[in-house]
Amino acid sequence: MLKDFFNRKKYAEIGIEEKKDKEKTLKTEQIKTEQIKTEGVKTKEGRIKDNTSHDKLKDSRLDARQRIKSIIDEDTFIEYDREIKTTNPLDFPDYMEKIDIAKEKSGESEAVVSGEGTIDGRKVIICVMNPNFMMGSMGSVVGEKITRAIEKAEEKRLPLIIFTASGGARMQEGILSLMQMAKTSAAIGRLKDKGVPYISVLTDPTTGGVTASFAMLGDIILSEPGTLICFAGPRVIKQTIKQDLPKGFQRAEFLLEKGFIDMIVDREELKDMISHILKLHPVGGEIDG
Repeated sequence: MLKDFFNRKKYAEIGIEEKKDKEKTLKTEQIKTEQIKTEGVKTKEGRIKDNTSHDKLKDSRLDARQRIKSIIDEDTFIEYDREIKTTNPLDFPDYMEKIDIAKEKSGESEAVVSGEGTIDGRKVIICVMNPNFMMGSMGSVVGEKITRAIEKAEEKRLPLIIFTASGGARMQEGILSLMQMAKTSAAIGRLKDKGVPYISVLTDPTTGGVTASFAMLGDIILSEPGTLICFAGPRVIKQTIKQDLPKGFQRAEFLLEKGFIDMIVDREELKDMISHILKLHPVGGEIDG
């Protein structure tokens, strides 16, 4: 009996016809995937729904300046804290070289741009994270700039708007990057105590420590369609729990259904929607000269 057990074949035999069928199925799935990427998805009503695949979302990401231009009224933006520079507090190998590469690639000094301006004539404080600068990762400078902007919104009693786009905390700064989660969250708490509205706009991707702090603390939380919103990514979770995840797991549409966000708004309609929200929450303040 034991002899039969150890002589048992440890692999499955696949016939020639079965192998051909599997190859044909795989080829069909690959063709379908390519069609979805390029053409979008056909709905039950026969309409072509916009493609929100990962590749298309990645290609459509806006840098901070483009985002500000699309949201803030022309010639009204005044930038904050551009002079704050990144250092290497932990002497992490090659960190400053990576910072220099990110600066050259993005044209920015760090992964967030903050300042103030107007939206349809209404004054606001705005922070926009830049996915083109080290994937919008949050280090000490990013946390400091966002915290200062929150404090400025509290001081001036101006609505705060933050556009998130981040791969999470910046590993090269270790515990110092994780501390930014507590710092920004505490600042948001003080802002809420003063009754100043905070609108959080989640863009692809919003993950890690940013999701676990200020991104999900908005009085109103908006998102662009198809945005990945999570703490740990879906592949990490699947590998950890060894189970398939629900379809669309951690995408904006799934989170809207579960009540984590308030509304999904197309990019072209974001300015009008934010302007409408600001009409409902008028507060005072002065633009710096």
